[in-house]
Formats: sequence, C-alpha cells, structure tokens
Amino acid sequence: MILLLTFLSIASGGEAIYSALQFLHDNHQSMAKLFELPRYIAVEGPIRVGKSTLARVLGERLAAQRVVEPEDNPFLKAFYEGEPGAAFQTQLAFLVRRFEQLRGLDLGPRSNKTVVSDYIFEKDKLFACLNLNDQELDTYNRYFNYFREQIPTPDLVIYLQATPEVLKKRLKKKNAAGEKAIGEDYLMEVVKAYEHFFFHYTQSDLLIVNTSEIDFVDRNEDLQELLKKVSAPIKGTQYFLPLGSEEAASA
Repeated sequence: MILLLTFLSIASGGEAIYSALQFLHDNHQSMAKLFELPRYIAVEGPIRVGKSTLARVLGERLAAQRVVEPEDNPFLKAFYEGEPGAAFQTQLAFLVRRFEQLRGLDLGPRSNKTVVSDYIFEKDKLFACLNLNDQELDTYNRYFNYFREQIPTPDLVIYLQATPEVLKKRLKKKNAAGEKAIGEDYLMEVVKAYEHFFFHYTQSDLLIVNTSEIDFVDRNEDLQELLKKVSAPIKGTQYFLPLGSEEAASA
C-alpha cells in the first residue's frame, strides 16, 4: 500500500492511474508465479496403494499428459515364480522401458505441457536393490546412472503410503492374476524400502499421504480433500492428514 501511494504522489493525472495499475498488475503476476502449479507431478508408492487412480484423476483435472507405468514385462511371471536369473532380466527390461518413456517428455522452457506420471525413475533402483545380488546390482547401476542423467526430475512427488495389512486386503480384492504370487514377506520388504527411500528424499517437493485410513478410490470425499491439498502450494516435505481420519481426530 505504501508503494502504491508513492506511485500516486510522484505521478499525476492519467499517468498516476496508469502507473498504479501497472504496479498492481506486475505485483500480481510476480505473486502468481509463487503459486504456480507444478508442471511435472509424479505419484509413487507400493502396489495397490492407489497410484494409478490418483494419477488418472490429476491428469484429467489438469488436462495433463499422462505417463503410465509399463506393465508388459515378458520376464515378470518368471520372476514372481522364482526362476533363477529372472530378477535381473525383469529389472533391466523395466529400466529400459521407463527410461524410454521419461526421456521423451517435453518439459523445456518453450513447452506449456503439464505431465502427471504414476511413477518416478528412482522406483526402478528401489526394486533393483531389493531383488538383485551384488554382482547384478553393479552392472545394473551402470545403466541406471547413465540413463538418470538424461531424464527430467519431477517438480512435485506425491508419495502414497499404506500398511502391509491394508495393501494385502486391496491385493485380495483386486485379485489380479499377475499379483497372486506376491508373498507377505516380499510386500513387507517393499513397504519398508519405500519408507526408507522417501525418508531421505530431497530431489523434489514432496507430499506424503497415508492412505491406510482413507480411500480416494471408493470415497469421493477423501478424493476431494486430497485434490484440494494438491492444488495448494507445496514446498519441501508436507503431510496430508484428512480431517476424518483417526489420526486427525486424536491430534
């Protein structure tokens, strides 16, 4: 307000009005830049946590280009069945497919696209560390590091959490053929690996959402609360705690 009065006192007549309006316009634009929605959003979390659903809804709301995680891996069935060597083949196949997808994104300064992905590239290494032996991992890391330098980093990552017990129930409800071989111990390892990874994650702004007590797949009110949070500015690491959850009630 003081700056506006200064403008008015210096200028006169039409010049004063023009100067004041120009100042307000420029100031509004600079403030708006502080709250621009991120152009590249990635949704992450363990299997059946709701990544694909949230990414789809965000993509529709933002009229964004969607990046859907590749699922057609010819080695995946053999990996779930425990065949020797299948883990390395599976991981390299996923690594190449994910690299090809993300390398093709157009996020340069001349592009106005918004992108919503249901995974981040680092997810591949997370599973590699779980499934490969030291010798395999050494070879894998050479490819991973080379590929990582060539792809963009998300502006915002939404990490969806859930307890192994909740994920087991969702796996059973979904009853997908390729997921029936996922054991309880392996699921526990995956959940722990995600928690450890995102505890140290600093490459992007991060929103952590515990989905154990909410269900934005089947409950629209949970989804609307989450969308409202995502549309607000998120800097650093933040947590989403819906008002209806037990944690919020006891806070």
